[in-house]
Amino acid sequence: MTLPRLKAPPNLRDLVKEAFAKAVSSGQVTFYPTQVCILTVNDIPFQLRFSPALASKPKPKLPTPPSTARAPFDPFADPPPSMLISPLGPAHFLVLNKFAIVPEHFILATSAYKPQTHILEQDDLEATLACIHSYHQSSSSSSTSSTPTSDNPASQAPDDGLFAFFNCGPHSGASQPHRHIQLLPISRMSHDLPAPLPHTTPWAVLSSAPRLPALRALPFLAFAERIPHDISPPDLHATYLRLYRRACRAAAAAAPHSPALSDPSLDECSGEARISYNLAMTRDAMVLCPRLAEGAEIAGHGDDGDDDGGNRTPLGCLSLNGTLLAGTALVKNEVEWDAMRRGHPEALMGVLRKIGIPRDLSDEGRL
Repeated sequence: MTLPRLKAPPNLRDLVKEAFAKAVSSGQVTFYPTQVCILTVNDIPFQLRFSPALASKPKPKLPTPPSTARAPFDPFADPPPSMLISPLGPAHFLVLNKFAIVPEHFILATSAYKPQTHILEQDDLEATLACIHSYHQSSSSSSTSSTPTSDNPASQAPDDGLFAFFNCGPHSGASQPHRHIQLLPISRMSHDLPAPLPHTTPWAVLSSAPRLPALRALPFLAFAERIPHDISPPDLHATYLRLYRRACRAAAAAAPHSPALSDPSLDECSGEARISYNLAMTRDAMVLCPRLAEGAEIAGHGDDGDDDGGNRTPLGCLSLNGTLLAGTALVKNEVEWDAMRRGHPEALMGVLRKIGIPRDLSDEGRL
């Protein structure tokens, strides 16, 4: 007997919008306005955002040794009612992100504690895609209520859905040990971008089917597959496991002596993940990027503008999480902001070369 598919609330877009507005007004959610510019790396436009207020964001407590009586704070164990959006099936719920750079940023968390560092389960991905489909459908119906809407998802505007991402492992940008997948409204990611210059590519989420070929221009490996609109939950999970195993094989080739990657079979489909990685999903694509570092130093440039690769004083460190796979980066102080803009694409490229498996050292990057 086939079980009914998991469905997110049909009015998800409105639920998120209303909950976010109320939570910001009451002080439960802190929204950090940003400045933004576009840096183009190998014809790929990246958003670079700067939020000085983020420097004062409270840092999560690190896990404590078992001998310590007090457990680390878990923001998903008992969130305030004003932060909750909706339950989603028997195993998940939707909650606002307390610290938002993008308006209406929300989170899919497991109801019972599960480790962020474990391989995702089928229902995690099913719940994520249910949110993506529901948000897209409600967004399309609200924005085109007077215009007939095509039944073909590929015909819809590219900015009316959700970008979902998952950070796994110490090099991924993960900050909480309780399993959660983050969701960003794509229209809210792009609403304040500057107009593209003539003859340039406008910014769009990298992890969408039309943009997947652009991933080949990145200096690190990322593995991707398209997602059919009617994909079943088992097939969705199988897609994820294929990408994960490809990433593990690439990581093993890059670090052949790593004990965690010594077993060539890589058949496990549960338990602790062998690698750090970022996962991204949109309604038509899934992308997985193995990570070797959370970030890298931003190289300074001489006062004379000489970019000949000589000795440069590091001016900060750019850390990247799963929004990397949308084509976004965030700096937290003005020195880093100025250094990245002054360095132009070369400064960003220097960081991107160091956070993943170098593409030029492997033939695993073919999509």
